[in-house]
Amino acid sequence: MKTYLSTLSLAVGCLLSAGAVQAKTDLNIQRFFGACEAEYGQSTDVASSSGECGIMTTLLNKFDKENPDIEVHVSTVEWPGYDQLTAQMASRTPPDVVTMHNSVISDYQSRNLIVPIDDFLTTANIDKSTFTPTATNGVTREGHFYGLPIDTWTMLFHINMDLMKQAKLVDDAGNAILPNSPEELLAQAKQFKDATGKPYFIQILSNETAAYARMFYTYMFQQNSGFFDDANKISLQTPEAKNIVNLFKTIYEQNLTTKNMDYPATVSAFSNGQGGILLNGNWLLGTYDEQSHQESSPLYNSYDVAPYPMLFDGAKAHYVDGHSWVVPNQRRSDEKDAAIAKLFKFFADNDIEWSRTGHLPSVASVLDDDQFLSLPHRQEILSITQTGRGLPAGVKRQWAIQDIIGEELAAAIMGNKPVDEALADAESRINDMLANL
Repeated sequence: MKTYLSTLSLAVGCLLSAGAVQAKTDLNIQRFFGACEAEYGQSTDVASSSGECGIMTTLLNKFDKENPDIEVHVSTVEWPGYDQLTAQMASRTPPDVVTMHNSVISDYQSRNLIVPIDDFLTTANIDKSTFTPTATNGVTREGHFYGLPIDTWTMLFHINMDLMKQAKLVDDAGNAILPNSPEELLAQAKQFKDATGKPYFIQILSNETAAYARMFYTYMFQQNSGFFDDANKISLQTPEAKNIVNLFKTIYEQNLTTKNMDYPATVSAFSNGQGGILLNGNWLLGTYDEQSHQESSPLYNSYDVAPYPMLFDGAKAHYVDGHSWVVPNQRRSDEKDAAIAKLFKFFADNDIEWSRTGHLPSVASVLDDDQFLSLPHRQEILSITQTGRGLPAGVKRQWAIQDIIGEELAAAIMGNKPVDEALADAESRINDMLANL
């Protein structure tokens, strides 16, 4: 009997010991950027991946493979996933790490739903000076980092150079001639329309509010408007706001832009050469660059890109946002904290891979890396890392604000509401919302 018990104790001890050796730390990661498991689900070849989904998937696969002590569980949510995240937090079952737009951070940080990541950075030996000023501003609240910056993104002029040549809007060096004032914008748009018979702009004007709001922010910044000097109150009944709305209202009325197109329709229209300049994000760089190397494409050898031009004499500025990893507020083990720190270190070290998506790097040293600078069209948009700014960090409900501004601007520009009334309504709706948080 003693022998049996000794043998049993030894066996149990071996099993427990083996279990301890094999124990892994579970790390639950939740992200957007789409699902592409069929193509990249098993791949760790980051260099061969492409697009936001492909690069994100292979990066996480590689992190999982390189850290056998961590069991990575990835949940992909339908963009942007905030309703699901809020529900998870309400039920106290949030993920360990989750992707978040910088413009949304204040909504969660102000309610203590996410935690500062300064200690994770210290554990991972990541100095805050690693990141660009634009990326740093995007995640800093009350002196602390509330997210690991992944990138900076903005809206761009995607340009059909063949049509610009037809309109004689290309200089001797082969660069597109872009406007430097509202008056030049209207004149060039008319010149383009007269020469090509096509609209100067391709814009998202159906089932979309964000595009107008992002454009509006850029040109308010460029007029030195203090429209959000008070983070709890917006001022929109101003000459600066009217300048922008009246300019794009004129463009609409004079048929210098496409009309009634939703997001997919505009992306397709630009691919098919139906207009001169598409107003859309840097995430389309790769798609259009690829098309520009296909002989059958209307963009063949005819694609370029530029930041939104400086139309006013104020600040040299562009509205930007970014993506970050944030950590929900919940009890965590030391092992879990160590795993999160490893994840952050991995993404900071692989920022150059993520920059292939078309988003701008968050790590400052990548901006000087020859590998990054050799990527198509990166030189043209590098200035945004210096001119980029978001709304003030204290502004909450930025996505709801974006929707309201987009709705009211669209109503004014399309002639469904007087400009003054639209701006007054936008101001009132936003301030009512902010006053009742």
